Amino acid sequence: MASSASSLTGGISAAEWDARVNLAAAYRLTALFGWDDLVFTHISARVPGPEHHFLINPYGMMFDEITASSLVKIDRDGRKVDDSPYDVNPAGFTIHSAIHAAREDAHCVMHTHSVNGVAVSAQEAGLLPLSQQSLGVLASLGQHDYEGIALNADEKPRLVRDLGHHTYLMLRNHGLLTVGATPADAFVAMYFFEAACMIQVRAQSGGGTLRPIPQPILDGIKQQIGQVTRGVTPGALVWPGLLRRLDRRNPGYAD
Repeated sequence: MASSASSLTGGISAAEWDARVNLAAAYRLTALFGWDDLVFTHISARVPGPEHHFLINPYGMMFDEITASSLVKIDRDGRKVDDSPYDVNPAGFTIHSAIHAAREDAHCVMHTHSVNGVAVSAQEAGLLPLSQQSLGVLASLGQHDYEGIALNADEKPRLVRDLGHHTYLMLRNHGLLTVGATPADAFVAMYFFEAACMIQVRAQSGGGTLRPIPQPILDGIKQQIGQVTRGVTPGALVWPGLLRRLDRRNPGYAD
């Protein structure tokens, strides 16, 4: 059995517990939105403090089951720091550890294998400027070619290079990835990434001529997004409401 909330909260900081609760919520929301791939994708979050520890899903636990206390704490090499009956998927941490090490601002890294995301990642042109949802993504999007299941540490420099300073990374023939300062920011970025891919697949399925949004509009989108969110991140704006929805539909993530 996973550790109880009471046993963990007695031995960890309030900041770590808050990170655990929000990361567990992100996992359950991923399941609620239908982006999970059984147990085979990951969301990781840096533990506040100087130790360079991270939280990741217990391998084998479904996303809608994950709790704050069941998350596994690991070091930068993917080794468990605390006792846990669960293992960690090595392929998951290859990707996540590379990005956490290279991007100090990437406190949370989220990766999905959603059907729509993989479908668009397999298209030669990738994500197209077909919707309002796509514009914020395209303004900060990198591309990484598929190299097989992410087990090879030699791939890490290329992942880091292809992400660069972007928020979004399309993993070709594989899926989607977002980074954020918090689980909220990474999750809401993924919402727009996934929505843009879903809209593109549906628009293409309609069979008609597609109408791309002109480049000058894309060039000005970052400033417009800042005006709409009133200077806060979209994650900070939306997260409280998402937690209320989760409390109604799948409570218990904070255990």
